[in-house]
Amino acid sequence: MKTLVSPSLLAADFAHIADDIDMINRSEADWLHLDVMDGVFVPNISFGFPVLEAVAKICKKPLDVHYMIVQPEKFIERTAKLGAMMMNVHYEACTHLHRTIQEIHAAGMKAGVTLNPSTPVCVLEDIIADVDMVLLMSVNPGFGGQKFIENTIAKVKRLRAMIAASGSHALIEVDGGVQAETAPRLVAAGVDVLVSGSYVFKAKDPLATIHELKNL
Repeated sequence: MKTLVSPSLLAADFAHIADDIDMINRSEADWLHLDVMDGVFVPNISFGFPVLEAVAKICKKPLDVHYMIVQPEKFIERTAKLGAMMMNVHYEACTHLHRTIQEIHAAGMKAGVTLNPSTPVCVLEDIIADVDMVLLMSVNPGFGGQKFIENTIAKVKRLRAMIAASGSHALIEVDGGVQAETAPRLVAAGVDVLVSGSYVFKAKDPLATIHELKNL
C-alpha cells in the first residue's frame, strides 16, 4: 500500500482557503487533516464548525478531523453530519474512551485515537482492536511548525509491533515536523499516514511535494 497523505489545513492561507482546498482536490492527497483546538486542552485556538462546514462543502477528499479539545464526545453527531470520514480524539481527553469509540462508529465514522508525545503506546493495549487508526503526535499539540521529536520513530515501531500482535487493522498516522528528512524514516518505521502542514502548504510546488510524500 502506498503511503497515505493527509495535508493539515492549519497551515493553509485562510485568506485564500478556497484556493488551497482546490489545490488539495487536484492533488494526490488522500485526506484533508483538520485540527480543531479549543484553547483548553491545548494552548491555542484554531477553528470550529463554521470553518469545518464551509470546508466540507468544497473539499472532495475525505475529512480527517482531529479534535484537540476537552470532551470531544459532545461533538460526535455534529461531526458525522459534516460527512467526516475519520473522527480522531485524544486518549488524554477521554475519560471513557471505549464508549467514545463505540459512539463514533455508531455515527458512521471511522474512529481514531491520538497520543501526545509523553503518552506511551501501551495505554492502548486494551482498545487497539477497536480503533481504525492511531495518531502519534511527533510534536506537542497546539502549534504548527515545531521541531520533530526523535523518540517518535521508536514509538512507531512499538505501536506497529502491538498492532501486529493483537491482530488489529489500525493504521498509524503521525503529525508534526513531517518533511523531507523525517517522512522517509517514519514510513520505514511503519507509518501508514503522513500529516504534513507547513511542508506542503508553504512549498513552492505543493502538488509536487504531496506527490513526493505519496511515493516514499
